[in-house]
Amino acid sequence: MIEMSGKVAIVTGSTSGIGEAAARALADAGAHVVVNSSSSVEAGEALAAALPTDSMYHQADISSEEQGQALVAATIERFGHLDVLVNNAGWTTRVDHGDLDALTNEILFRTIDVNIYGTWFLSRAAMPHLTETSGSIVNVTSIAGLRPVGSSIAYGMSKAALNMLTIDLAKNCAPVRVNAVAPGLVKTPWTEDWDDLHAGMEMMAPMKRSATPDDCAHSIMACVTNPYMTGSIIKIDGGTTLVI
Repeated sequence: MIEMSGKVAIVTGSTSGIGEAAARALADAGAHVVVNSSSSVEAGEALAAALPTDSMYHQADISSEEQGQALVAATIERFGHLDVLVNNAGWTTRVDHGDLDALTNEILFRTIDVNIYGTWFLSRAAMPHLTETSGSIVNVTSIAGLRPVGSSIAYGMSKAALNMLTIDLAKNCAPVRVNAVAPGLVKTPWTEDWDDLHAGMEMMAPMKRSATPDDCAHSIMACVTNPYMTGSIIKIDGGTTLVI
């Protein structure tokens, strides 16, 4: 059993999907969890109350630097320190990679604002506190940052940037450890109506299915708890990148 009693973790975008699974895994290991979302307040408050540790919910749109800073400040005010930041919050929408005109500036800018700027703003705000505790950051990226796949070209661009951010921070910000998990397609509420893609995974992936949020949470916990692991990008794709 992984023991994290007394540790404090922020998990962004944690009212459903990968973020919720990560929040539950951290709390089950004993950590106090700060649940976050940009809009799902009721779900966030319910999750924080249901966790087995003293946890809290804080609403923040991480694409806003000020709101991200407030999220970190609220965490320190409540718990006094910070040990783990899971940068899970992200945004995407499906756009055919070959239809360049369909990738509007609105879609492009929203993808970049949340996925890149939001992760950067929050990591920078959290870094002094994580340095004090020799803590860790886990970025949730994607195999779309490693291969020309995913919901849109903009999404792949953003996740490739996060993979590089992971490596750069790991090299330059020790003793804070920085790692990433890079899922393939995951069955979450966001993708529940992507039936064609899930069917494709069943046919193509060696493991014959899409990932689950718990698959991703297991790897997030490995990144958090391994004291010698930094600068790693872990693929959680059921072998998909072996065949594409």
